[in-house]
Amino acid sequence: MMSRAIKARSSAERRVLDEAGGLRAMTWVMAIMLFLTMLAAALGLATSGAARLLDRQLAGRLTVQVVDGDPVRRDAVAARVLAALRTMPAVATATPVDRAELTRLLQPWLGSDGADPQLPVPAMIDVDLADQDEAAALRVATAVRRLSPIVRVDRHESWMSPVNDVMRSLTFLALALVLLMASATAAVVVLAARAGLQTHHATIAVMHMLGSTDLQVARLFQRRIALDATIGGVGGGVTALLVIAFIGIRLHGLGSELLGGVTLGGVDWVLLAMLPVAFVVLATLAARVTIVRALRHIL
Repeated sequence: MMSRAIKARSSAERRVLDEAGGLRAMTWVMAIMLFLTMLAAALGLATSGAARLLDRQLAGRLTVQVVDGDPVRRDAVAARVLAALRTMPAVATATPVDRAELTRLLQPWLGSDGADPQLPVPAMIDVDLADQDEAAALRVATAVRRLSPIVRVDRHESWMSPVNDVMRSLTFLALALVLLMASATAAVVVLAARAGLQTHHATIAVMHMLGSTDLQVARLFQRRIALDATIGGVGGGVTALLVIAFIGIRLHGLGSELLGGVTLGGVDWVLLAMLPVAFVVLATLAARVTIVRALRHIL
């Protein structure tokens, strides 16, 4: 009899506290907050991956230019430089850029004049290094410059560094947004828990007189908030994953090498899928700490 009475009282207590309308709003709050957080996290992961990919692609790439007004001497020096590059152990490949391709690229600005063989267009050679480190690039560049004073060496990494800096800035901005949204979610949970305490102040006082402890009361609020956070987390998380997948497909369809690198890998998708779990845990812990501390002061 005593056991059944205790169970009935516990069930009645849960029903009374579950009627708190303020706590029901946690479902929508968690869904919206988690949706925005996952979008920010996806942006950060994608730009971070794109920045790493860009580093790997550009770290070992050089462009050699032979600039001279005399096309005969220009082509002769370019041939000598190309032969020297292909003998260097640090060079994986050295490929001359086709003049027809250069003419096609210059056509929007020069028109038909770009095909004039007397036009002082530099001869260009694309170089891929076998070892993608700073020392190897410097050795190759120094050796090539010694061959002729009309040779210039450009590192792809140097002129693409502003793009890389922008991507890294977006990564840090996304991380800051994720932390800000997590803090805002915890603050909302704290406010909802305090509002629930205020609403059920009289009921909680009766529960204490009947023998309930602070931890037992805190578990009731914790259970309600955890349930609302789980429902909101699932809804917001699934919606965010669908939106992220849709945007990824659209970016991939653009055919741009730079934007095509802004994609998510397998580990990134796992991290995004773990965010709803992390937010539910955060909401539950915030509710428990808030309720236990508040009960010690107001009761």
